[in-house]
Amino acid sequence: MTGTWSRLLRSTPFRLALTFAFLFVLAFVLSGAIVYQMMSADLAERLDDTIKETYAVVAATYAENDLKELVETVGSHSLRSLKKEQLFSLTDATGNRLAGNFTAAGLPDGFSMFDTEMPGVPPGAEYRAYSGPVGGNTLTVAFSLSETEELERIVLMSFGWGTLIITGLAVAGGALLASRVQRRLDGIAATMVDVSHGRLDTRIPLTGKGDDIDIVSSQVNAALDRLSALVEGMKQVSANIAHDLKTPLNRLQMILDTASEKNLSGQKIAAELAEAHAESLQINETFDALLRIAQIEAGARRARFTDVDLGEVLQTIAEIYADVAEDDGKSLSLAQPQETTDRIHGDRELLTQMFANLVENALRHCPSGTTIKLSATRQGERVVAGVADNGPGIPTDEHEKVFQRLYRLDHSRSTSGSGLGLSLVRAIADLHGASITLEDCRPGLEVAVSFPPALDW
Repeated sequence: MTGTWSRLLRSTPFRLALTFAFLFVLAFVLSGAIVYQMMSADLAERLDDTIKETYAVVAATYAENDLKELVETVGSHSLRSLKKEQLFSLTDATGNRLAGNFTAAGLPDGFSMFDTEMPGVPPGAEYRAYSGPVGGNTLTVAFSLSETEELERIVLMSFGWGTLIITGLAVAGGALLASRVQRRLDGIAATMVDVSHGRLDTRIPLTGKGDDIDIVSSQVNAALDRLSALVEGMKQVSANIAHDLKTPLNRLQMILDTASEKNLSGQKIAAELAEAHAESLQINETFDALLRIAQIEAGARRARFTDVDLGEVLQTIAEIYADVAEDDGKSLSLAQPQETTDRIHGDRELLTQMFANLVENALRHCPSGTTIKLSATRQGERVVAGVADNGPGIPTDEHEKVFQRLYRLDHSRSTSGSGLGLSLVRAIADLHGASITLEDCRPGLEVAVSFPPALDW
């Protein structure tokens, strides 16, 4: 428990929560101080108005050369203030008190403050006074500041308790929010630990709120999906290499053994050496294709992207392979592209290789008499290029498998090839942000590659 709290106190979410709590409390204190100052000034102004109004009422009872009524008024007001909350004083020119409940000696005209040093004033009290001349005498009216000070004290106490409560709530709320965020971060950390230990199927749980952590978690999960697929692909590649390259390597070894035996017996070995050379070239081509796929998947070629006319690429493919198809008893044609439908952003060399692989794949696996058609159309905002044939096609349950590296259909193992052609096609499509779908033409197969518009890049 202690370790959990210690980790929580050191966590970034808790520190951020404390920072925001401090800023909130600071803003509350500053605003409270401003309100307190405004309230104190307003109370002082109201007290001054009350004192001056009382002074005016008492002074109004003075009749010229007749102090009797004024003395009586001062005396009656003094008697009503039993707790000395209000003080009244009427003194003559020599300072002698004529009436009142205290002697205001030495106070200046106008507003002033005085404390317990004045005779007749309760100890520890402070007063606000107003003095002025009345018929050659001095009239002083003073009000105690005790009520104002008590009100200010209550406000300060309330404000202090409010600050403590708000601080406590802010810290508690910050700790609660920080703990919730920390639990989610712990989930991310635990997932990454599991992945580092080889459990690649582990994913970060999502809350479904769509907040920042969910967005980051989704991106991490997507990266883990990609990593898992790559690792699975590597496993598949390893298995396929062991399966598909074992035969040519064994055949190469047998050819070399035969050549060695013939050489020892003095026979000619030129045919065996030529066959061994052909086998080594095929093996080398397989590894070159694997390295090329890895380079494309790393995204290094994206720096070479430019605007490409997809129709021109398909036209080039059609011109190159039309005679090859005719010599093989097949036909290859290009549908006339629509205007302004075929511009994309990409690597022209890689795009040419992608469609060349698709055409070669159709030529290699389709029988004589097959028709192969190339096309480019716009579907909404996307540009779709297709390579269709009326050959034997591919079983539906094999549509995704054929894009795996070194994967070959059973009926195609008798033909030449490494099983990397469609893997290279998928890698090039992914680099261009394109999607690939295989559609059954009954008979035949259409490979449709859907590209985003050039502006999306």
